[in-house]
Amino acid sequence: MIGKKKLLATLNKVLGKSKADETEIVFSGNESGLTRYANSEIHQNVFEKNSKILFKSVIGKKIGVASTNSLVMSDLIKTMNDSFEIAVNQPENPGYPGLAGPAKYKTINTYNEKTAKFTPNDRAKIVKKMIAISDKKKFDLAGAFSTSSGELAVVNSKGVKAYQKFTTATVNLIAMSDTSSGYAAGTARKVSDLNFVKLANRAVEKCDVSQNPISIEPGTYEVILEPEAFAALLEWMNYIGFGSKAFDQKTSFLAGKVGKKVTSEMITIVDDALDTTSIAFPFDFEGVPKKRVPIIQKGVVKGVVYDRMAGKKAKRKSTGHGLTPDQSNEGAIPLNLVISGGKAKRDKMIEKVKKGILITRFHYINGFIDTPNAVLTGMTRDGTFLIKNGKIVGGIKNLRFTDRMLDSFKTAVAVSKERDLVASWWSAVGCTKAPTIHLKKFKFTGKTEF
Repeated sequence: MIGKKKLLATLNKVLGKSKADETEIVFSGNESGLTRYANSEIHQNVFEKNSKILFKSVIGKKIGVASTNSLVMSDLIKTMNDSFEIAVNQPENPGYPGLAGPAKYKTINTYNEKTAKFTPNDRAKIVKKMIAISDKKKFDLAGAFSTSSGELAVVNSKGVKAYQKFTTATVNLIAMSDTSSGYAAGTARKVSDLNFVKLANRAVEKCDVSQNPISIEPGTYEVILEPEAFAALLEWMNYIGFGSKAFDQKTSFLAGKVGKKVTSEMITIVDDALDTTSIAFPFDFEGVPKKRVPIIQKGVVKGVVYDRMAGKKAKRKSTGHGLTPDQSNEGAIPLNLVISGGKAKRDKMIEKVKKGILITRFHYINGFIDTPNAVLTGMTRDGTFLIKNGKIVGGIKNLRFTDRMLDSFKTAVAVSKERDLVASWWSAVGCTKAPTIHLKKFKFTGKTEF
């Protein structure tokens, strides 16, 4: 950890040597410890400390981007000069809005000292406790447990000086028998917020109940999607539909539907980086303050998120969703999805299902089949259960689904009050906060032998 005062002083010193009309520097630093375990034994501990410093130089409306992971002053200046030379040789971007100006950011505590100082031995003690729980059933336990700390800074020649330090803790675990598996996971800013015993018991119970799974035929079933499964669907829908680029190019399933009802009124999806009960963060990678953005409210499309470039084109202000300079061609993408909870109690939702399937999570999902219609396909994994007359009767072999998500979401009949935080690849600055959801129709198109 470099610290706010020293880091901003270094970046502004480099900034002062820029030859460009405008210059932006984005610093992302991270220290991460990871413990991996398999066959109920720890088999790897790794530690990584790295930084990435991105420079954006602007000459008129020509833009150049370069990056380095060296904090040596001469390397920083050289990389900034490289971005300048790249800009010289670029065509003009007529839609370029200029860099952001200085702003005030909401004060959010995203750092926890205990998490930052968590040691390999600390992680090992927790893994040992989780393994002891799986040992009682003679199941093997596998997974990963990481704790990390980092800092993000954005400075530019217009006076932006944004800085935030943060911590994250994530764990996932799979309990395995000869014929079944069960999954659980958690993520938080504070490692103390993770209930490792509860997660281990959840994975073990799922593995136990799903032993000797039966095979059922593909078809349309009622489903209960637990938070991991629901969040995985939404992460893909986010990528192909909730951002400015897909919306502008009309490849998004939300394009042309603002003000129209597309799902059950039980579904409300917002991007809210200021929700301190989730993985909050106060500003984006352009140094613009984050805003709460409704995407779907009670089933009705409200809009998408914007960065400065897309906002100018759409005659809107940035909502604080700019990506890093090297990813800015992707447009704005939500990083902090929050799905509103309902009134149902999670453990009571199963009782409402006459014949259906409970899904813990998905093995993988492909969302590029038909993006304007939000068609996704994927496979269940690590806890797929048959429900009959309001009771789980046992595990079933994994199924492939292929369906239009908006059609399925129109059939929602219950959403749980309880919600979980589900990690994504951007978990240092955001995640998905998801409930369990009951859908009356979900289409399965194939089955497996395991």
